[in-house]
Amino acid sequence: MIFTFFSNLVHIINLLTIFYMIFKENRSSKSIISWTLVLFILPYIGLILFLMLGRKVNNKDIFIMKKSELTLFDKHIKKLNNNSNDKFKISNHSDMIKAIESMEYSPYRDNVETKVFFDGKELFNDILESLKKAQKSINIEFYIFKNDDIGSKILDILKEKAKAGVEVRLLYDSVGSRTTNRKKLQSVIDAGVKVGEFFPSLLRLININMNFRNHRKIIVIDNEIGYVGGFNVGDEYLGKDPKFGYWRDTHIKFMGDSVRDLDLRFWADWKYATKEDIDLIHLMDYKNEQAPSKMANYSKCGMQIISSGPNPDNFYEIKLSYLEMIQKAKKYIYIQSPYLILDDSLTDSLKLASISGVDVRIMIPGKGDHPFVYWANLKYAGDLLNFGVKIYHYDKNAFLHSKTLVIDDEVCSIGTANMDTRSFELNFEVIAMLYSDEIAKIQRKQFEKDMLISKELTREEYLKRGTSVKIKESFSKLFSALL
Repeated sequence: MIFTFFSNLVHIINLLTIFYMIFKENRSSKSIISWTLVLFILPYIGLILFLMLGRKVNNKDIFIMKKSELTLFDKHIKKLNNNSNDKFKISNHSDMIKAIESMEYSPYRDNVETKVFFDGKELFNDILESLKKAQKSINIEFYIFKNDDIGSKILDILKEKAKAGVEVRLLYDSVGSRTTNRKKLQSVIDAGVKVGEFFPSLLRLININMNFRNHRKIIVIDNEIGYVGGFNVGDEYLGKDPKFGYWRDTHIKFMGDSVRDLDLRFWADWKYATKEDIDLIHLMDYKNEQAPSKMANYSKCGMQIISSGPNPDNFYEIKLSYLEMIQKAKKYIYIQSPYLILDDSLTDSLKLASISGVDVRIMIPGKGDHPFVYWANLKYAGDLLNFGVKIYHYDKNAFLHSKTLVIDDEVCSIGTANMDTRSFELNFEVIAMLYSDEIAKIQRKQFEKDMLISKELTREEYLKRGTSVKIKESFSKLFSALL
C-alpha cells in the first residue's frame, strides 16, 4: 500500500517535471527528450538524477553579476589603457572585438604579453616560481585542486606567503575537488590563507548543485601576472597517472591590463562563493603604472577575457565567441577539445565553413575519460566527416585535454571551455581571445606537431564501423545532453 502510494507519487512528480520542462523552461528539444526517457525508464533514480543534473537556472541574479556592479567595474577598468596601436588587427577583427565587448564584460586590451605552455611540467615549474616571488596578493581558482604532490607544493608556498603578509585566496569547486582532503586544507587556513568552496554540499557525494560546476582555472599574482587555460592542479596533469599517460593541454601566462580583467572574474566568483564583504570599487581603483616588460619567449598581443555561465536567457558568451571565430575564418579552423558534443548552430557553422573551402580540422582524444564521451565524440565527428571536416584522434597512450581554437594565423582562443554543450550552457568557464599572428602561428604549429602522433579518422574508415559501435554511438548521442 505504502509502496504503491510512493510509486504513484514519483510518477506524478516525473510527469509534472516533464510538463514543466516543456512549457516553463527554455530548453533544447534534445534535453527534453533525453530527460523524458530517463524519467520514464528509470523513474526513481531518474528523479534523483534530474534534481542533481537536470535543473535549469531560475534566478538570474545568482549566476551573473548585478548590472550595477558591472557598471562600476566598467567605470574603473576603463581607466586602464584600452587603445589599440595595431591597425591591422583592429581593421581585420574590429567587428569581432566589438561583438564580444557588447556581450557582457570583455574589454579589448592591446598591451598584453603572453607565453603559451603545452606541457604540464614546464607550466607548473613556472607557476611555482611566480608564486614564490609574490609580494602583495595571490588569487587562485580551480575546478580541480588536489592536495597530492603538486597540490601540496603549491599549498606550502601559499602558507609561507600568507605568513609573510601576502594576501592569499584559494577558491575551488565542490564537485571537481570532491576528493580533496579538507583536513589538510585546515593547516592552510590556519596559516592565514582564505579558502572558499564553490557550491558546497553537506554530503560529499550528493550535491544538488553538481550540474553547475565552476570549471575555471585562474591564477592572478600581485595584479601583474595571470594564468588561464586547461590545466587543473593534480599529479595526473604532470603525466603521473598511468590511466592517462602524458597529459597534453594548453595554458597561458600573461601580463598587462587583461590581468585586471581576469582578476575581476576571480573577485566576482569569490564574492558570490564566500559572501565576503569586499570593497570591489577600491580594488579596481588603481592605475596601471607599470607597463609589462619584454621577457624571453613572450609575444605581444591583443586580448579579451571572456567568461560565461548558466543563463536563463540562453545567452552564452563563449559559444557565441566561437561562432564568431568560425564564421570569420577564411583559410583554416583548427580545434582541439576533449569533448565534441555540439549543438546545431556549431555543427552547421563548421559544415558551412568546410564546404566553403575553409580547412576545418578537429582533434579529439584517442580515448575517453568518462563513460559515453568517446562514443558521443565519435558520433558528432562522423556527422562532420560527411562535409569534409578532418577529424584526428590523439595518441591513445596519452590524453588530449587542450581547449583551443585557432583561425587563419591571426586569432586563437585558449581557456577552460570544451567544445560541448555542458561548457557552453552549464559550467562557469573563462577563455582568453588572443589577437596575434605570432601566437596564432605558435598554436597552429603545435596542432600540426600533435598531428604527427595522431590518427586521422577517414570517412571510409568511419563507415566500416561495426554494429556494436553504431549502437554505442547512438545511445551516447541520445544522452549527450546529460553528459
